[in-house]
Amino acid sequence: MTTWQGWHRFATADPVVPPRPGDRPRSTEERLAYHSAFVTIRTPAIHTLATQVRTLMILGRHQQTTARPSLIVTGPAAAGKTTALLNVGRTCHLAHTRKNPPPPGSAHASVPVAYVLVPPGATAKTLITEFARYLGIPTTARMTQTQITEAVCHTYTQAGIQLVMIDEIHRLNPRTTTGAQTADLLKDLSERLPATFVYAGINVTDTPLFTGVRGAQLAGRATLVDCGPLPARHGKREPFRDVITDIENHLDLQHHKPGTLPRHTPYLHQRTAGRIGSLTRLIRQAAITAIHDGTERITKTTLDTIRLDHLAETHHRPHTRARSR
Repeated sequence: MTTWQGWHRFATADPVVPPRPGDRPRSTEERLAYHSAFVTIRTPAIHTLATQVRTLMILGRHQQTTARPSLIVTGPAAAGKTTALLNVGRTCHLAHTRKNPPPPGSAHASVPVAYVLVPPGATAKTLITEFARYLGIPTTARMTQTQITEAVCHTYTQAGIQLVMIDEIHRLNPRTTTGAQTADLLKDLSERLPATFVYAGINVTDTPLFTGVRGAQLAGRATLVDCGPLPARHGKREPFRDVITDIENHLDLQHHKPGTLPRHTPYLHQRTAGRIGSLTRLIRQAAITAIHDGTERITKTTLDTIRLDHLAETHHRPHTRARSR
């Protein structure tokens, strides 16, 4: 998705459809594929991010003199940051293309969204080259950073890019010379491109990105959206249980009893530490296991057999030892 062609395929692909009453039963392979792709669960983070992006795009639409207001999406690993980011980007893409269809006979679709990953050990030149690669802007080894930047700014403006999403922003360290130059490049791009910038990374507020003069500039222009772990309870609401219920309602298993997974909310919260990415992975793996072994339902016994990502397992292990004692 870090090229326009790949992003366009992602944004315009038919969404995964959950089972509906009256539909023909799906084959085993179809149901396995469904649980592999699965639907996007509308978490509180996605709702907040969508609202903020829409508001900031309107707020900065006619701003000319300084950089438009931006957004930073932060949180621990496996908290659903990238999923939320891509979902909002797709929504923006589809909304724009519906309002601005290409002229009859035109082979060129509008390009409202750009998605760029910060490469490991990024320098200003390698990062601007990633911007160029997204739109297929030709570059050569002999081109200077300034030349590539000029080509990117011209082409992105001509293409009508309105939303620039930059993922893995935690890879930047403005305390180093190359990191500082890369951070300056992003500041320069945000001032020259008529687009809203959204940055996403792991625990961004704990990194040097928010320290020093450069950090103050970024923090002063950006709204923060925290995709932290969901609490088991928030006032009178139970947001984690609500997400579990939503996931369960979208399963395609023949013998699973509705309400089974929400009853295990405390257990699931402990195992995943409230991380949405870990939760969805756990339940999807359990669903695939239930199809393979023929039980067609998820029980706590099934969940106990599933190995989670290392981050979740590391968090859960001390609780397991304490219980065994």
